[in-house]
Amino acid sequence: MSDSSRPYPDLHAHLEALKAEGLLLTIDEPIDKDAELHALVRWQFVGGIEEAQRKAFLFTNVVNAHGRKYAMPVVVGAIAANRAIYSIGMGVPVEKIQTKWDHALAHPVKPTLVTNAACHEVVIEGEALKGEGHGLDMLPIPVSTPGFDSAPTLTATNVVTRDPETGVQNMGTYRAALKAPDRLVVRMATRVGGAGGYQHYLKHQKRGDKTMPCAIVLGCPPYVAFMGPQKLPIDMDEFDVAGGLAGAPINVVKAKTVDLLVPAEAEIVIEGFIDTEYVEPEAPFGESHGHVALEEYNMPMRITAITHRKDAVIPSYISQVAPSESSVIKRVAYEPLFTSHLRSTLGIRGVKRVSLHEPLTGLLRVTLITVEKGTPRTEIWRALEGAAFFKGDCGKICVAINDDIDPDNADALLWAMAYRMNPVEDVRTLPHRGQGHGPKRESDDEEDSTLLMDATMKGDMPPLALPTQEYMERAKKIWERLKLPALRPQAPWYGYSLGDWLPQWDAAAKRAATGDYLENGRISEKQQQKGLKPETKFRPDG
Repeated sequence: MSDSSRPYPDLHAHLEALKAEGLLLTIDEPIDKDAELHALVRWQFVGGIEEAQRKAFLFTNVVNAHGRKYAMPVVVGAIAANRAIYSIGMGVPVEKIQTKWDHALAHPVKPTLVTNAACHEVVIEGEALKGEGHGLDMLPIPVSTPGFDSAPTLTATNVVTRDPETGVQNMGTYRAALKAPDRLVVRMATRVGGAGGYQHYLKHQKRGDKTMPCAIVLGCPPYVAFMGPQKLPIDMDEFDVAGGLAGAPINVVKAKTVDLLVPAEAEIVIEGFIDTEYVEPEAPFGESHGHVALEEYNMPMRITAITHRKDAVIPSYISQVAPSESSVIKRVAYEPLFTSHLRSTLGIRGVKRVSLHEPLTGLLRVTLITVEKGTPRTEIWRALEGAAFFKGDCGKICVAINDDIDPDNADALLWAMAYRMNPVEDVRTLPHRGQGHGPKRESDDEEDSTLLMDATMKGDMPPLALPTQEYMERAKKIWERLKLPALRPQAPWYGYSLGDWLPQWDAAAKRAATGDYLENGRISEKQQQKGLKPETKFRPDG
């Protein structure tokens, strides 16, 4: 069967959609992939630019540190530089992404096997894989963290392996460092709940197999690319779920030199065999948890073929310290899963949303649960414990807050902790937590622990001490008329009631703001009393 019909976008169509929305920035001047490319894109994450203003960067004139020019362009940020880009790839607004994932998981669609594939327009095998400038060395793979990384590293991968017992394929996003034109080293997480591909590796070892077939796919159609970072049940084939997202079968084709199925519309496929006997030092590499992963032994892979489209574009994820592309991918995917788990699976009343704190924490460590004011304490603690242990590598620190606290504003979070939390009653620690994904060696048996905090309001409180919205908006118009520096309002930017407030005080505030404070003085004079201690509370309702 041919692949003449494709009812879903490939990477090229996705880039055109981003361009149409003003979310693709094309850089035509020479950019050094080893020293400049990732550092340039990183500025939009650390330069004070709002998330909505981030873009995908397409580099059409890529060179290396020696000045060698590459034929293929590189795109960074095309999957999730921000949530708008992710939602374009998903084909729905951000608020409907959870519903689409739920439907795909409940209604998977088996792939269609084709024989004529775009990813096989160019096939490189044998001696053509060897020598400088050939094989892997012909690909413009960037150095992700110049100054720390020891090799150009594949990051935007969908690594395909197969369970030798069940025959079910797995597709995960694992880094792979270039070592030679025909060799790279793949890093798969060995921790509990880590890489599905590593479970296949262990089964091959147990069978006595000296190698494991592997295909590293670059530039999948977005519905397929989203599968790599997503955590699915280990016996569920990601192609089926990608078909559920697309609402139609994903076209797949047999790889040329390994017994695996790969996306027919992929940009590049790197085929080969992972050695199950020997391991090779790999890294340092700037990891998504925000620290540099130091050198460790990982899995060498001998390359048997590289296939690609004639007009191939190489994608690369920008990761390392959050916020980053990888943290946006995980955040958009994980937050709805947490919320659904607490609301639907555990049936916890009052949970409004779950937010994974992004800046600097590597996303997985701090979980914020927004609950309705007045939610019973029993439900708040069920929510905290439920979120803490939903995923083994998420939720080391879990904080419950009310919906007036912006979970993306660390100052607001600290304010809630300072004024709404009694540490003796509202803080708990729990033992026996694994280290998870972080700068400490994941192979060690050292345990971690969990911190739970209830930073919600325990009752009505006085208003937030800022001018109310009416007066802040009025002042903002004056600010803009005076052409003062551009404002970037950060919540909270106006005051609002937190329950402990009376209509009489509203009336008094209105009089004060309209110049009639003397009337307030006449009213308060009539309410003078003797024999009371200063700071005795007074409520005009009696």
